[in-house]
Amino acid sequence: MTPVVARAPGRVNLIGDHTDYTGGLVLPMAIDRETTVTGEDRDEAVVRLTSAAFPGEAVVPLDIDDPASVSPGWARYVAGIVAVLGPRRGFIGEVRSDVPVGAGLSSSAALEVAVALALGAEGSPVALARLCQRAEQQACGVPCGIMDQLTSTAGVEGHALLIDCHALSVTPVPLPDGAEVVVVHSGEERALVTSAYGERVAECAEAEAEIGPLRLAGPADAETIGDPLVRARARHVVTENARVRELAAALGSGELREAGRIMVASHRSLGEDFAVSTPGLDALVARLCSRPGVHGARLTGAGFGGCVVALCEPGALEGQGWVVRAAGAASVRRG
Repeated sequence: MTPVVARAPGRVNLIGDHTDYTGGLVLPMAIDRETTVTGEDRDEAVVRLTSAAFPGEAVVPLDIDDPASVSPGWARYVAGIVAVLGPRRGFIGEVRSDVPVGAGLSSSAALEVAVALALGAEGSPVALARLCQRAEQQACGVPCGIMDQLTSTAGVEGHALLIDCHALSVTPVPLPDGAEVVVVHSGEERALVTSAYGERVAECAEAEAEIGPLRLAGPADAETIGDPLVRARARHVVTENARVRELAAALGSGELREAGRIMVASHRSLGEDFAVSTPGLDALVARLCSRPGVHGARLTGAGFGGCVVALCEPGALEGQGWVVRAAGAASVRRG
């Protein structure tokens, strides 16, 4: 029996939402909130995990066929990893996490990555992220992109990550001195499984069937789409890819006011063209942006509720949410 401690950070996305599943650009950062799996290998044909944060126990046989059939709900992510990874030995352990659930901070991806490492997954950050992406798709049926998992596996302390979700390249972008990233919960919990996430993926696919890959399209291409709803979805993705590049450049040069302006424009596009914001999220962004020292704010994650991320001067939002630091990549310790 070999003792194991595996950890994986959550993430906050500074910009680039609903672009990853079309192979576009994103700018997230791993955060100093993480999920940890501790336990040991066993010569049994089952993985058993308990959690103080989730009800019930994850009991997953190594030969699991249908991860989506497992209960309780959180155990499906464990089952997805077991199904995709195919470990040869069982495992017994415990899950601990301070990544908020239903907040858009990738608690599910952090769980997947930590479980995969605990069960012996190896390979590059990209290979591990792709494994965990497939596991989530099997576990809950959501056609998610790779941003969440790759941010957790490739995080760099003190940096955001400019990720090309087609090339799967990762370029660290240093966060400027004097910039604070604050996450504020809207009070609206959300779950991608019951949201319109899948509809947005399908609408983007419809746009690509008409004009080709959105990652290669420009604003003029999007405007040629006949269906006004599909045209709006494509317009968001195309303009969001451009904003990701702009925000990475602004952060790299320390232009925090410009960075804030770009974040607000992203939020507006997510609300007007992509219809994933809510009145509560809009009101929260407006309230935060009215505060002295706040450069900009936007919803983070897929929308439909969850959290807002703000870029501000240190202390500008003290008591309004929690400051997050850019954390390093997931890791595992054995023995």
